Amino acid sequence: MGLNSSSKHDLEDFRSYILVEKNFSKHTAKAYYSDILDFLLWLGETPIENVNFSKVREYLHFIQKFNYKKTTIARKIASLRTFYKYLYREKKVDSNPAMNLNSPKRPRQLPKFLTPYEVEQILNNIKIDTPAGYRNKAILELLWATGMRVSELSGLNFEDLNLANNEIRVFGKGSKERIILVTDRAKTYLQRYIDTARPLVAKGFRVENNEDSPVFINNTGYRLQTRTIRNVINDVVEKIQLPKHVTPHVFRHSFATHLIENGADLRVVQELLGHASISNTQIYTHVSSQHLKEVYNETHPRA
Repeated sequence: MGLNSSSKHDLEDFRSYILVEKNFSKHTAKAYYSDILDFLLWLGETPIENVNFSKVREYLHFIQKFNYKKTTIARKIASLRTFYKYLYREKKVDSNPAMNLNSPKRPRQLPKFLTPYEVEQILNNIKIDTPAGYRNKAILELLWATGMRVSELSGLNFEDLNLANNEIRVFGKGSKERIILVTDRAKTYLQRYIDTARPLVAKGFRVENNEDSPVFINNTGYRLQTRTIRNVINDVVEKIQLPKHVTPHVFRHSFATHLIENGADLRVVQELLGHASISNTQIYTHVSSQHLKEVYNETHPRA
């Protein structure tokens, strides 16, 4: 059974809402869109305005047979809440029937991180004998030095750089602006990339240096995509046979973990990471404590 025209219209408007107004990532927006599409298909001829709390619970009971993970169920509930919140704002429903749903408790997993030695292994094994190689070196040095998200790094424009003060402006989730700090080492690689390597990365193509031009570009002169950055990390990790799954977010976790281990104030780390809530940052104190226990057990003679 397909969707009626009204449901199709609401679904497409919802996608625009979460992409443009809520500034969800494309990945998250795609997941939410898929969740609501499944829900609307299940509703069939039932109008969205006739859905109440019991109907939503009935749907959740229905999808139990698919044996989804708790994290997936939690996301589907979040999708329903957001969808009906949007409909309520548009005055298409009188209330949000998903508002009081209880999400399954997600298992708390400690974030994976790299030791400083492992980070140096990665950074020291990036080939810099080509313009693209030097660009990659600058990228990973910057990820390690700042803890920024890979999407934030990909989105950097020249107007965001204030290297004279070792500062970079980034736009995080929800387009929230913040200032992050850059080490002298990372700044040096970044400046050399801009001055010497960047004009050669896209040889034969016109490369702009305007304020709104992307800092990191591909071989055709366009903005470097996050997938390429992930591939760069994968290639180096495979080369040095590091027995860990390393992503750009692991660099971010490593940045935060080592700041906490070396005595950084939790509020400062929260500000640097761009976390909306301190609770999101507090997990790194648990990581740090776990690491201390491991070191203690490995090194104390009577442990």
